[in-house]
Amino acid sequence: MARPRIKDVARHAGVSEKTVSNVINDYAHVSDRTRRAVQEAIQQLGYKVNLAGRHLRKGRTGIIALVVPELDVPYFAELARHVIREAEQRRLTVLIHQTGADRDHELAALTGFGSTFVDGVILSPLALDADDLRDRVPGAPPTVLLGELLEEGADHVAIDNEKAAREATEHLIALGRRTVLAIGGRADAGLGTAEARTRGYLAALAEAGIAHDPAALLPVKSFRMPDGAEAVARALREGLRPDALLCLNDQLALGALRALHEQGLRVPDDVAVIGFDDVEGGRFSIPTLSTVAPDKAAVARLAVELLQRRMQEDGTDGTGGDGVGAGAAPALDRSLQDLVAPHRLVLRESTEGRVSR
Repeated sequence: MARPRIKDVARHAGVSEKTVSNVINDYAHVSDRTRRAVQEAIQQLGYKVNLAGRHLRKGRTGIIALVVPELDVPYFAELARHVIREAEQRRLTVLIHQTGADRDHELAALTGFGSTFVDGVILSPLALDADDLRDRVPGAPPTVLLGELLEEGADHVAIDNEKAAREATEHLIALGRRTVLAIGGRADAGLGTAEARTRGYLAALAEAGIAHDPAALLPVKSFRMPDGAEAVARALREGLRPDALLCLNDQLALGALRALHEQGLRVPDDVAVIGFDDVEGGRFSIPTLSTVAPDKAAVARLAVELLQRRMQEDGTDGTGGDGVGAGAAPALDRSLQDLVAPHRLVLRESTEGRVSR
């Protein structure tokens, strides 16, 4: 059976092809009665919008890519939900891609995967450096980075990771804790999120007059629960006796809770634990997990809004050609934007003890 075309919908609804196009593109100047007739025809015929054809005609698809290292990490899954919601409000479709923190995959994302299928990219990079951004090929789609700023070269949205880690460490110190290990901490002077959070941790120790022991930084292979558990078990085997753990994400913290439990250590009586990201699992762990909560909805809103503004400037906003859609805003100055989303400490049982309800 032949695939229904726009002229078939027009004939079925008794309207012109232009009217069908107006309904599909959600133009305002269509009567409710005509809109319902076209929508019923679309449903009855099973008509699907031909994105490839639309792209050839208008030079855009209305599709943006959200590119993250790992889809099964709860933070990225929760963030993706917010990005999709924000994009839908602007009549944009989100294509989600996983890089596995592989540099070649991240470079491919910067070029729009070597095609013109996506109009813009929201990318959380782990393997790229500033040179990769500066050396992008001409005509690459607009890109907004999430996470730490790679010096310059692209628009950027993140929380203040250094400040957040400092506040979390200050909370542990205020509880009287003095031997604070940083699970996932890194001693090198890199530009990544882990490095920024490590700087905040070290700043809080210095401000409190607590000497830093290099052994208190426990780098991990990846930021998953098994890595957090292994890092804590290894530290205990090597004779470290912490009274607090700053875990650089909640997955590490949840793994750390398990390792402490297996060693017979009580949380928070013996060891206080705080994480990052405020993922759902931390609200149901035993004990519940104190954490730094980034405003994920704000991160998504800022990233999608910024990307759409850049797409408007490039004529690839996907709003039907007039550059005005839901949530549209005046064009930004072409200078690169570094936007900071809010965060807050959420204090639960892993540092505060059992809370009466």
